Amino acid sequence: MNLFDFLLVPSNWTESDGILDLLVQHLFYTALSVLLAAVIAIPLGILIGHTGRGSFLVIGTSNAARAIPSLGLLVLVVLLLGTGVFPIILVLAVLAIPPILTATAAGVQGADPEAVHAARALGMTGGQIVRQVEWPLALPLVISGLRSATLQVVATATVAAFAAGGGLGRLLISGQRTNNYSEMFAGAVLVALLAIVLDIVLGGIGWLAGRRARPKSKMTIEPVPVHT
Repeated sequence: MNLFDFLLVPSNWTESDGILDLLVQHLFYTALSVLLAAVIAIPLGILIGHTGRGSFLVIGTSNAARAIPSLGLLVLVVLLLGTGVFPIILVLAVLAIPPILTATAAGVQGADPEAVHAARALGMTGGQIVRQVEWPLALPLVISGLRSATLQVVATATVAAFAAGGGLGRLLISGQRTNNYSEMFAGAVLVALLAIVLDIVLGGIGWLAGRRARPKSKMTIEPVPVHT
């Protein structure tokens, strides 16, 4: 058996619930989950990083996330809320929060102290310091957190098929049921390729953000001329 047989059949791509449809569903789950996680984690990370309080929450959340079994959490949520898109998005968002929260808090807290002190010396408020100094300096690290979360969600979204959802995980489950190893191989390869592409895209965005934001965020206090 040629493992590429399933991928080389055009009808497998274009038919209803074919590869293209499953790929779109997988991207939809990933994008919505990471967006939901970012809406929760980024403001909380900024608050923790700026004030220096609540670091225990970041550490505890990160450690807890490593111990959560993805499939077990999905099964629990499905039993409580039923099948459908919402339980899948909820589980994936929960798994995506820790890397975004950790990266955001670390990025804001690790902003250049000289730039922050200069901003305070200029009379900036806390909100202005966050917007004009800490956030631009933290942005590359925040994008790194989004990158890690996205890769984790792309891989974990394959379990969505267990909750009667779509996504590329359906190829793995369907192939396993019918002993179609070519179909299973197609699902695994497509998930891996999708993760690689998204990683390259987000890595490029992070590189551009670091290149553009850092020089503009470096603040200095101009000496006041003295008239004699």
